[in-house]
Amino acid sequence: MKKIASAALAAVVAAACSSSSDSDGAADGKGAVTFTTWGEEFIEQEIPPKDDDGEVIVEDGWTIKFSKFLVVISEVNVGEEGKEPAAKLATPKLFDMHVPGPKPVVAFTDLPGKPYTNVGFAIAPQAAVAELGEGATEADKQLMIQNGYSVYVAGSFLKDGATKTFAWGFSTNTLYDRCKAEISGKETDGVVVTNGGNDAVELTIHGDHLFYDDLQSPDAKIRVDNIANADADGDGEVTLEELAAVELADRTKITAGTYGTGTASNINDLRAFHEALARNIGHFRGEGECTARAR
Repeated sequence: MKKIASAALAAVVAAACSSSSDSDGAADGKGAVTFTTWGEEFIEQEIPPKDDDGEVIVEDGWTIKFSKFLVVISEVNVGEEGKEPAAKLATPKLFDMHVPGPKPVVAFTDLPGKPYTNVGFAIAPQAAVAELGEGATEADKQLMIQNGYSVYVAGSFLKDGATKTFAWGFSTNTLYDRCKAEISGKETDGVVVTNGGNDAVELTIHGDHLFYDDLQSPDAKIRVDNIANADADGDGEVTLEELAAVELADRTKITAGTYGTGTASNINDLRAFHEALARNIGHFRGEGECTARAR
């Protein structure tokens, strides 16, 4: 979902660019960076077939609703290229993104005023030591620990009176670094700390990216038909095991969509494909991008 950077955020960047620097390149004074995380309305409410203007969102007309969207966020850090992070989240946190509203992650204070161009975080299976972030429960934490998950999603697909449910856990370990976002029409790396200021940063989770039909194409579409048709036993629940039985090359089962894998390798079935998509859910300040690296 598109978001517009606030005027206040633009002012922070402008102020930082005009601040004085000493011989080491550090600006005068100290400030803070505050990180929150949010799953947007697509996770909190639903992914509808069309938006309010009639534009297609889900290519084959399904409505997607989440009832649970657990994510373990760790290693949130701010730093400069080639240097150790100036600040880093000490303990991973588990969040349920389905619970409404932005959720606090960490606040780094007393940072020297300057641009920090290397900012990143991880989504990784570290629930055993994770703190409970807003929305998450002890039962959620035990689920993640027992299965080694970094991401767990549950919900339903609905169309024309039909309902299919899903409950999928992924153990992907993904580092998102060198995060950047467009602010006032300019692509800006990382964060900017100003004297007495607070750069507020959102780590945005995009639930719709779990259902794209291409891993890398900017023209990827959200599709559900192929997932729904994977319910081989007809019990109304689409399991990861059923997705694994659908080969991407089998055009009798993959009836629409490109399902392009780009440079990724060993992705031959729908389970592996959607597991790879789980690496694409982490974003920066709404629509901003990070370099996502599998570990």
